Amino acid sequence: MKCILPALLCLGLSLGQKTHVQKGTLPKPTIWAEPGSMVLSSSSVTIWCQGTREAQEYRLYNEETGTPLDTQKLLEPRGKAKFFREQIMAGRYYCKYLSPTGWSERSDPLEVVVTGAYYKPSLSAQPSPVVTSGGTVTLQCGSQWGFDRFILTKEGEERPFWTLDSQRYPSGQVQALFPLGPVTPSHRWTFRCYGYFRNSPLVWSHPSDSLELLVSGGSGKPSLLTLQGPIVASGQNLTLQCRSDLGYDRFALSKEGGQDLPQSSVPQLQAGLSQADFPLGAVRGSHGGRYRCYGGHNLSSKWSAPSDPLDILVAGWLPDRPSLTMQPGPTVAPGENVTLLCQSQSPRDTFSLSKEGAANPPLHLRSQSLAQQHQAEFSMGPVTSAQGGTYRCYSAHSTSPYLLSQPSDPLELLFSGTSGGPLPRPTEPIPTAAQGLQWYWNVLIGVWGTLILLLSLLLCLLRHQRQSKGMTSDAAVKDPQPGESMELDPQAAASASSQDVTYAQLNHLALRRKTSAPPSSPSEGPPDEPSMYTALTIP
Repeated sequence: MKCILPALLCLGLSLGQKTHVQKGTLPKPTIWAEPGSMVLSSSSVTIWCQGTREAQEYRLYNEETGTPLDTQKLLEPRGKAKFFREQIMAGRYYCKYLSPTGWSERSDPLEVVVTGAYYKPSLSAQPSPVVTSGGTVTLQCGSQWGFDRFILTKEGEERPFWTLDSQRYPSGQVQALFPLGPVTPSHRWTFRCYGYFRNSPLVWSHPSDSLELLVSGGSGKPSLLTLQGPIVASGQNLTLQCRSDLGYDRFALSKEGGQDLPQSSVPQLQAGLSQADFPLGAVRGSHGGRYRCYGGHNLSSKWSAPSDPLDILVAGWLPDRPSLTMQPGPTVAPGENVTLLCQSQSPRDTFSLSKEGAANPPLHLRSQSLAQQHQAEFSMGPVTSAQGGTYRCYSAHSTSPYLLSQPSDPLELLFSGTSGGPLPRPTEPIPTAAQGLQWYWNVLIGVWGTLILLLSLLLCLLRHQRQSKGMTSDAAVKDPQPGESMELDPQAAASASSQDVTYAQLNHLALRRKTSAPPSSPSEGPPDEPSMYTALTIP
């Protein structure tokens, strides 16, 4: 008896230990959710539980209650079970399976987070979403809802990236600051943030708008310009254009202190020139600020160096209209010193001067208070004709330097005709087609008139030469004395050949001068009739 009892006791302990070992050899199942463990409120989700092929039954549990929520016995495919939940509560879930050797251990817990219970917070980057490669940046998540904690998530990662307690400010705003760095361009840095209360840690707000960090540091900066000029009126449509001759595939636009980073895909243009337009819509006060743009290639997450900054100034935001005068004026001589005086009766601490059509940005000066006048003196000199043009000035507050007043009345800088330099020649109007035709006819008529005048002078000269020759021939013939008469010798005339008689000789032969007085009565007969060759009387 003494030997049997210890033997039975040892056998029982051995069987119990064997049973425990067999039960413990079952691997614990794996649990996951599709499409993910973060579920939008009122959305469905599928929870999977995977064990062994010998599993005969699966059960899903809520950790808070410890009671089965669902059971699956018909297993297709074998080895795992699917639990479809049309509307799931936030919480921690686990599963177990039954095999011929018993129940398995429970799986690791699955946290199901339900989002969309509260309004979304805001997410911004300080000082800018543009970070130099290797630099640091701070992400700020804030809300007016008074959340106890904020969670930062990163695109492509299932688990939360960072969780921080919120900081409360007297205004009621709560926020959390997430410092990041060093940032590298090896992959995209896109974030969202959520807020929640401490008594419901798995019930989150709607996600914030996504924020992508732009990691710059490459070469070949693009250029940024505005099609409307740096000063735009409130309500005017504004478009910024980023361009480069390096053939970038995409561009990004950033505003200093802005929260978003709009991007635009870029078509390839001729000669390798690429550009992108960023239409910003009707100008509001929020459009004022400093902008930069970046270029990038689709096969790389790295961006180029930033463009030169472009300041957008919104005119008409302040109601006052300053005055602009010139000293001396109204006209100056090239080489003189000129001062443009901008004045405002409203308390303003900054003034801006712009030239119409100029590519350079406006000039800015701090104001000086004088006799209840706020003013700034823009000195120019010695001036040249290139500085001539129309000027306007604006006033502003230094706390909002991009929001300007109404423009002053235009002031034109004119130059007088002094020896200091040549005046700019007035622009001649381009002749129209009708004016060109009229000019052609005027020139043609003038040419013909000149030709006719020259021909007339030539004929007169020839005639004068012929007359001179005739007078020379007459000098060879003896001039008759007074009282003598000279008659044509018929015999000499008959013997002379008509080809040998000159024009002057015929005239002299045709003359008949008589000493007697002309007949005083018709009975004396008619006077000698002129020859068929014109008679020319020689005085």
